[in-house]
Amino acid sequence: MEERINIASDTVIEFLEQKRYSELKELLNEMLPADIALLFEDLDKAQLVAVFRLLTKDLGADTFAYLDNDSCMKLLDAISDREIHDVFGRLFLDDAVDVIGEMPANVVTRILNNSDPETRHLINEILKYPEDSAGSIMTVEYVNFTKNMSVGEAIAKLRREGTGKETVYTCYVTENRKLIGIVDTSILLASDDSEIIENIMETNVVSVNTLEDREVVTRTFNKYGFIAVPIVDADMRLVGIVTVDDAIEVMQQENTEDISIMAVMEPIEAGYFKTSVFSHAKKRIVWLLVLMISSTVTGMLLQKYESAISVLPVLVSCIPMLMGTGGNSGTQAATMMIRGIALDEVRFSDIFRVVFKEFRISIIVSAVLSAVNFARILIMYYAGWLGEIGGVSVFIVAFVVSAALMLVVIAAKFIGCTLPLLAHKVGLDPALMASAVISTIVDAFAVVIYFNIAVYFIDIL
Repeated sequence: MEERINIASDTVIEFLEQKRYSELKELLNEMLPADIALLFEDLDKAQLVAVFRLLTKDLGADTFAYLDNDSCMKLLDAISDREIHDVFGRLFLDDAVDVIGEMPANVVTRILNNSDPETRHLINEILKYPEDSAGSIMTVEYVNFTKNMSVGEAIAKLRREGTGKETVYTCYVTENRKLIGIVDTSILLASDDSEIIENIMETNVVSVNTLEDREVVTRTFNKYGFIAVPIVDADMRLVGIVTVDDAIEVMQQENTEDISIMAVMEPIEAGYFKTSVFSHAKKRIVWLLVLMISSTVTGMLLQKYESAISVLPVLVSCIPMLMGTGGNSGTQAATMMIRGIALDEVRFSDIFRVVFKEFRISIIVSAVLSAVNFARILIMYYAGWLGEIGGVSVFIVAFVVSAALMLVVIAAKFIGCTLPLLAHKVGLDPALMASAVISTIVDAFAVVIYFNIAVYFIDIL
């Protein structure tokens, strides 16, 4: 697909330079709006406006919904007020809100001034909801019936109003604005015209409150496989719907945010290449500084056991393995918890069940790792059971390292499974407790556990 877009981009620019506008218009009309939007990213301001004005009004509005912020800004800055009115008059309301939410105040004012009063009112109503709430991503463009309607009347209404709605696959039944049922269009079309809507509607309706977090909406889609989810207020009055395309977009944004946080950096809103070098550095440096300073704790602990290291230097060679294995073990547990919390599979009330399960997992994992490590040390030093390292039996050294490894893995699993749950409980993003943070904490525990066992079993202090 990317190759096809690149070829089309070169062709568009060539047609523009040669002023072959009729051929260009024909080419554009054969393309999908999302593909045209990608073309716009390669055009300068003059070319972008020229191409946009070759599109039909409907195709132009559909394409506008897919544009990135830079292309939107360039286009809005160049087109007339009348063209803005035409575009936003044809956009679905949720798409219009998405565009407005990313624009500076002066551009928003111009857009609202060139929208009809009803659209302006609806946009302002949606903009009042908190940024990450279900209400902020909903649209009010849905089809609703009353329970006393006949199927014939409902189908007639669907034909009249369906064209301008976000979806017509699911219709909603309301009474005094309260949501009392839903009707799938497939059931509607398969029923007799004389049948009453109340008799064919589904009354067991799953809905989401306007002030719920938008992740609740995505989990609802994931759980029930809906095409659209109704959004209601505190009195169960239907105020809008969220369609699956908007839910997918939210999922992508949330996943991007979680991945960024797990990589200990602030999320970037624009693409990788559209974000400046300075912005990238700014979003990464804070957590790197925090982790660097935190790592000094591990260094101080190592310094505390300096005399033990000087007596038996071989102890140092095992520290990276202990830290690495501990960090990896903690990260595995943390990743499972972060995923479980995101999918609403794991809650803070499950913490004791989680700890017990991870403890059993860590016993199995650490036992295998310790056994393999014990054999590794014996084989590496070719000394057998009776050999020595620095005056200490190889068997004792292998035992100390393997015992420390076992305890480090158990501790790491405990830390990895509890910290995300604790973070979520106090209102922080569980993704904060990801690999780098877990590894930094586990490193300190690994040093303490390792040298305390060494001191206990080997007379080195």
